[in-house]
Amino acid sequence: MNLDELLNKEDLNREEIVFLLGLNDITDQQKLFKKADYIRSIYCGNEVHLRGIIDFSNYCGENCLYCGLRKENISLSRFRMPAEEIIATAHIISNLGIHTIVLQSGEDSYYDTDLIAYIIYQIKQNTGAAITLSLGEREFDEYREWKIAGADRYLMKHETANPNLYSILHTKQKLEDRLSHLRFLKSIGYQIGSGNMIGLPFQTLEDIADDILLCKGLDLDMAAFGPFLPSPDTPLHNKQPESVDLILKTMAVARILLKNVHIPATTALATLDDDGRIKGLNVGANVVMPDLTPNPYRGQYQIYPDRKCISDDPMNCKGCLQLQIESIGRSIANSRGDSLKMNHSE
Repeated sequence: MNLDELLNKEDLNREEIVFLLGLNDITDQQKLFKKADYIRSIYCGNEVHLRGIIDFSNYCGENCLYCGLRKENISLSRFRMPAEEIIATAHIISNLGIHTIVLQSGEDSYYDTDLIAYIIYQIKQNTGAAITLSLGEREFDEYREWKIAGADRYLMKHETANPNLYSILHTKQKLEDRLSHLRFLKSIGYQIGSGNMIGLPFQTLEDIADDILLCKGLDLDMAAFGPFLPSPDTPLHNKQPESVDLILKTMAVARILLKNVHIPATTALATLDDDGRIKGLNVGANVVMPDLTPNPYRGQYQIYPDRKCISDDPMNCKGCLQLQIESIGRSIANSRGDSLKMNHSE
């Protein structure tokens, strides 16, 4: 295949995506990255959107093979943040000038429909922030209630588009169920986000290509492509993480194919590579999602170990990110960063 011709195509098929993901020559990779950065500049501009994450519970009823929060991990010290503390933290984040709050937890039924709705409502009453939920698979009626309470977005990574691999990694859940949840969320007005993990056992370049194509088929508003990082006290603790190059190539191809979708430079990428966030922003990303969970909880949300900035004071996070972002000629957005598709559809 001719790389220059491929990079000038409006659309890419599975075989062409696999070819781009397999690029090994540094010069070829730089061509791919440059094209992705150009597409990002056209569709997203030079602003970087910050999404402030509150990891409010590390209890989880699931036993996914890769995740440090899995139910059977008895070595993890568990916590649940009280509702009022979650709300107060959201206010602090909003006052920092971060206009999206991400409420994230394990699949923890302790926080029932009404409690989550109360938290959403209270945050919306006192801030102008958008609220993204990342709570795993819940009942469809709950999604409806939370939308009414004021939730704007829902983030639920599909992890892998290969149904066989999905069933190996998730003891009870099925890929098609997860996709039906995402489609339902979109149908009732949520802006939706999904994405994969790169470097899972038995994963192929074809699988990653299918992940990108699935994200296109779902018509996502946000798509996250980050590395699998092995966690102790899980069945996959001995698996080695994937190369940074493949993560960056995946993000770049996704930007070229998906165009007007928010793509984050993930914390997992920054954990794998100290310069990961900047590298991600240079290959198509336009979002950064800092962990602003307060102490003492932030060190206990151990999906994977040694998360980037985990020992830092969350209140210093924005200033640090601003310096990094401005160092590459970009700026922090001063808006909620809603779906890039909204202007085109309204």
